[in-house]
Amino acid sequence: MANDLSTPLTGRKQRAQSRLGRPHLPLARIFFGLIAIIVIGVVARLILVEDPMGGRPSMEAGIVETRVGNSVADNSATGPATITADPHQTLAHNTTAPALMPQEASTVPLETASGGSLALVPDLVEETANGPIPRMSGAGERPFDAYRYTAGAVGTGPRIALIVTGLGINEQGSLDAIAQLPDLVTLAFAPYGKALEKTVGVARGGGHEVMLEVPLEPFDYPQNDPGPHTLLTGEPPRQNLDKLFWLMARFGGYFGVINNMGARFTASAADFNPIMEELGARGLGYIDDGSSNRSVSQQLAGSNEVPYARARILVDANPARASILSTLASLETEALEHGSAIGIVSALPISIQTISEWSAELDAKGIELVPASALMQ
Repeated sequence: MANDLSTPLTGRKQRAQSRLGRPHLPLARIFFGLIAIIVIGVVARLILVEDPMGGRPSMEAGIVETRVGNSVADNSATGPATITADPHQTLAHNTTAPALMPQEASTVPLETASGGSLALVPDLVEETANGPIPRMSGAGERPFDAYRYTAGAVGTGPRIALIVTGLGINEQGSLDAIAQLPDLVTLAFAPYGKALEKTVGVARGGGHEVMLEVPLEPFDYPQNDPGPHTLLTGEPPRQNLDKLFWLMARFGGYFGVINNMGARFTASAADFNPIMEELGARGLGYIDDGSSNRSVSQQLAGSNEVPYARARILVDANPARASILSTLASLETEALEHGSAIGIVSALPISIQTISEWSAELDAKGIELVPASALMQ
């Protein structure tokens, strides 16, 4: 401090200038400059040098395709895809794909109990990738007319029709039911049995008319699932029609279809109408099982000229003999008051036995048991 005070002002100024004039290296600028040079070099190499491997050694090896083609898929892909039945369409051959559940080879009756042939009418069959499905003939003959029960005239008095559903899954149980039931009872088969051709053949051979059950989407789907190939709301019409064709090919000889569940699907005209249109074009009937009051099936059937009826009562909602008999009594009252009534029955042993015994006493009450097709319009 003393030296500074005693130093002349000119000397202090010179020392300050000497300190300020010392050179400083810009290290930060040099560092960022080097990074920029490296980045520019890498980018330039990627742009100018056509070597995506970055100079690493590489070689080329030929790859030979050894996968065997899927002939079934090839046939399905190249075969005709039918949306609406055309009576003049040329039938496709050799396009049958294996069924999801193979049918067991078995001997089935060749004639019905009334002497009619069980063979499918060739003009009413269309071959598809899934198998044969019903169609209207070029002359306008319908499967509904060809395969419905026609033995004997139907009276004009009170009439009751019963449809037993859920057949075909349990082969022996189905055969037992067929053996016990009067031939005027209509039988509806689920599309999932392993021996459907045999079981349906026995039913038709015994004089019964048969129907195909079609699984439709309920409101609580998939918690409540009717089964594979269920027709769903919101799907493209083509997708639902493809499912329908698969279901229709499970067996033949049915005059119409009946819904299995389907409260959501049958309430949607946009989803249901393409299906009903297809049934009308193919000459098939439709019976609504009556389980949903929201169903628009009657309107759609009328606009598509589909023979139609609606069931009134589920006979064995409570599968106990006393309850079943009580419900059958209600069905009798319905027939007496309105001229006719249709009841739905599950294929339970107690239900089969009860309605078999009940039907034997029906004539004495002045009520006629008729096949379901007789009540369709």
